[in-house]
Amino acid sequence: MIRRVVAALAVIGAVACGGGSQPNEKPAPEAPKAQPLPTAGISGQDVAVYPLTMLITAEELHWDTLLGKHKDALAHADSLLGALLVERSPEVTWALPAKLRRAAEQAPGMLTNPDQMATSLLRGSLMDQIPDPLRAQMRQLTAIVNARYALVPASLLFVKAPSGLGRAELTLVMADVRTGLIGYRTVATAEAADPWTALRLAIKSLVPGLP
Repeated sequence: MIRRVVAALAVIGAVACGGGSQPNEKPAPEAPKAQPLPTAGISGQDVAVYPLTMLITAEELHWDTLLGKHKDALAHADSLLGALLVERSPEVTWALPAKLRRAAEQAPGMLTNPDQMATSLLRGSLMDQIPDPLRAQMRQLTAIVNARYALVPASLLFVKAPSGLGRAELTLVMADVRTGLIGYRTVATAEAADPWTALRLAIKSLVPGLP
C-alpha cells in the first residue's frame, strides 16, 4: 500500500505545476491548469491538512474590506478548503487544521503549533523535499493524527487577472512526512469579482468532473 501511494504521488509530482506568482502592479499572466488531487493513491487513508499561513493580496484589487482582518481571512480560507475537501473527496479521511491544533495544544513544548510552522517555504516550485526543522515538526504532528501524508496550502495569492477580475492562486503540496518527499504540487486558480468566490472555484478545480 505504501509503495503504491508513494508511486502515485511521485508520478503526479513529476507533472505538477510550480509555485504561484507574486502580486504586482500589472495584471498577472494567464494561469496554468491545476493538477487534480491524487486521491486515488491515498484512498482510505488519513491525511493531515495543515493551516494556511501565507495570504497576500495585490493592492490594486482593493479587497481589504472583503477579506477583513488577516487572521480571520486565513481562518476562512482554511474553512473553505476543509469543507470542499470533505465534500468532494470523501474517499480520504482528512485531518483538518482544528484537529492538528488540538493535538499540539495537548502536548505543549513537544509539538509545534501548526500555525507557527514555516509551511509557506514549501511554495517554492523547485523544492522537492521538506527542509529541516520543518520536516521534523511536521513528522511529529502528522503522526499524532495517525497520518503519514500531509496536504499543505503553502500560499494563497489574490492577483489582478488580465480580464480585470481578481484571481485566486492557491499553491498546494502533498508530502510524505516520513521521507520528506514532496510528491504533488499544483497551483489552483480561478477568477471572480470577490476573493471567496475565486478561492472556492479554485479549490473546486482540484476535483474536476463535479458541479
